[in-house]
Amino acid sequence: MRIALLMLTAVLMLPLLAQAEVATHKENTVNVQAPTKAQSDAVKEQGRYLATITLASGKVIEVVLEGAEMPYTVANFKQLADAKFYDGLNFHRVEPNFVIQGGDPNGDGSGGPGYMINLEINPFLKHKKGAISMARTNKPNTAGCQFFITLADTPFLDAGYAVFGWVKSGMEHVQQVKVGDKMASVTVEPYAGTEPCPLITK
Repeated sequence: MRIALLMLTAVLMLPLLAQAEVATHKENTVNVQAPTKAQSDAVKEQGRYLATITLASGKVIEVVLEGAEMPYTVANFKQLADAKFYDGLNFHRVEPNFVIQGGDPNGDGSGGPGYMINLEINPFLKHKKGAISMARTNKPNTAGCQFFITLADTPFLDAGYAVFGWVKSGMEHVQQVKVGDKMASVTVEPYAGTEPCPLITK
C-alpha cells in the first residue's frame, strides 16, 4: 500500500510539473518561433550539442543534447538559448528526489515563449537520473520553453515527456539548486563527444 501511495503521489505531481505556458512577461522578450523543418533537419545532421548552463553562483552544468535522436526538441532549446531567452531566468520549482524545473520567463511556472511545440518522443530515451526534458501541461503539444532535470530515475515520465539530453557534468550542482536560483547564461554549441548516451536502452 505504501508503494502504491508513493506512486500515486508522483503521478498527481505531474500536472504541477508542467503548468500552462501561455503568457510571456520577460523584459526585452526575444522574438522566437517554433522551430522550422530546416532547423530540425540541421540539428539532426549535426547530431550532438553541448548546452552549458552557468548559474548566477558561477557553478556550471554541462548537458549533452541528443539532436540526432530528438532534433525538433533540441532545435527548440537551441534557438531559445541562442536568442539568450534563458539568460537571467530562474528555477521556480524544486522537488527533492524528483526534478528541478526552470526556463519560465514569468518565474512561477505560468509563462512561455509565445508559442507551443509538438510533443516529440523517442522510445529509446528514458527519464533516468540527470535527464533533461520539456515540461508541458496535461495536453501533449503544449511545451515551449520550460524544462526540467531529473534528480532520480523517473520511469513513469517515459513516453509522456520529451527527454532530449543528459547531464554530462555538474550533477552535484543540479542537486544543490534551490527555488529562485538563477541561470546567468545558457549556451548551446556543436559537440563531437562520442561517449554512450546513458539514457538509451535499445
